[in-house]
Amino acid sequence: MATPEEEPASASTDDGAAQTGRRTSELDITKASTGPVWRQYLRAMGPGLITGASDDDPSGIATYSQAGAQYGLAFLWAALLTWPLMVAVQEICDRTALATGTGLGELAVKRFHRRRGRAVLAVLLVALVVANALNIAADLVAVGSGMQLLHAGPTWLWALVAGGLITVLLALGSFARIALVFKVLCVALLAYLVVAVLVTHQWGSVLIHTLVPHIELNKGYLELLVAVLGTTISPYLFFWQSAHRLEEMRDEPEGGAKAQPLKQQNPTRARRKQRTSRLDVFVGMTFSNLVMFAIIVATAQTLHAHHITNIESAAQAASALKPFAGHFASALFAFGFIGSGLLAIPVLAGAGSVGLAGLLGKKWGFSRSVRKAPVFYGLVALGTVGGTVLSLLNVNPIKLLVFVAVINGVAAAPFLFVVMWVSSNEPIMGDYVNGKAAKILGWLTATIMAVAAIALFATGGVSL
Repeated sequence: MATPEEEPASASTDDGAAQTGRRTSELDITKASTGPVWRQYLRAMGPGLITGASDDDPSGIATYSQAGAQYGLAFLWAALLTWPLMVAVQEICDRTALATGTGLGELAVKRFHRRRGRAVLAVLLVALVVANALNIAADLVAVGSGMQLLHAGPTWLWALVAGGLITVLLALGSFARIALVFKVLCVALLAYLVVAVLVTHQWGSVLIHTLVPHIELNKGYLELLVAVLGTTISPYLFFWQSAHRLEEMRDEPEGGAKAQPLKQQNPTRARRKQRTSRLDVFVGMTFSNLVMFAIIVATAQTLHAHHITNIESAAQAASALKPFAGHFASALFAFGFIGSGLLAIPVLAGAGSVGLAGLLGKKWGFSRSVRKAPVFYGLVALGTVGGTVLSLLNVNPIKLLVFVAVINGVAAAPFLFVVMWVSSNEPIMGDYVNGKAAKILGWLTATIMAVAAIALFATGGVSL
């Protein structure tokens, strides 16, 4: 069965190539000339930035807000710890796409070709799709709550509108337009950096808590720690980083509709592509962790400082800021999780669908039509429509968000093992196989996630 990367270029693409000698990328927002380094990065900017921004979805915002409200600045060290780990893991996932022109789902099939290995992968991916649907539901409720906080209408109405619009956009919109919308929505997260600067007056204490870990060996702290790690290093991000890079590569002038691996490209161009892609990942993950840092600082300096330690919703976190930080900061906080929710929902729906479609040997990708990738779009619709229906039920969104974050924290270790086994396999990766630093940081991340999950269950497990 043909894999997604084997689809030939369309007739229109072939005609354009014949006339001009190369196809112009829809995603390019700069001139085609090489230019300075900043221009090269601007062309590469996208997958890493969008992955990092989507990591700070309402699930992450709720979890970080709960950490700041309940424990003050005690979790700031986690932002520093997860930064290099996130960069390493997402660079590895990104490099698998660059090196092979193939998605993680298909690569996992190659690496684990035995039936038992595929069965385990299938169970993990189905669990990921279900967890993502729950996450989508909670994110839609958060978007609706944010709109209600801004006096724009009831929560259920905006959850329904957002779910419907996103489903239609993903089914009918071109990938270039979808990617452009993603980039615009990334700007919303700057709101949290502004709020942190507005409310923080004890930067010395912030610095100390960032550099000196504060750990408590009790169930509540460990559960929240696993949630923080799980929402920061989430399994769906592994698949999305690889998939979005492949979508970008398919849209490049070389290779037609097929993603052209670096080993098939001109050496100079391949080195430049890998360099700018690494920079994209580094900037995206740094931005993500700065937002995480800002949310913990803002809620610690306001809510925790005034003994508000239990957050029932993302909207409550925003409204609770108002007496201490002012209406402007509260509205900015709400704007942040509305934008992040609209960005994260398509990523959540697409990530698990990419992995499962790849495992089944089906074509996938938002750059393909519904007719060419029906299984993929069916799985995406299952996530978005299912999440929309769940969002209309009477559920506590903050508990659901934190619970999903914990699930991601527990599931991250097995997925990381898969990623590391694939990326360390020389027959698959060739010259782009993991180096020493990637191996150390990748396996360290997998170990930390596994130990955190084990410690959680050793202290009594998960409670809602």
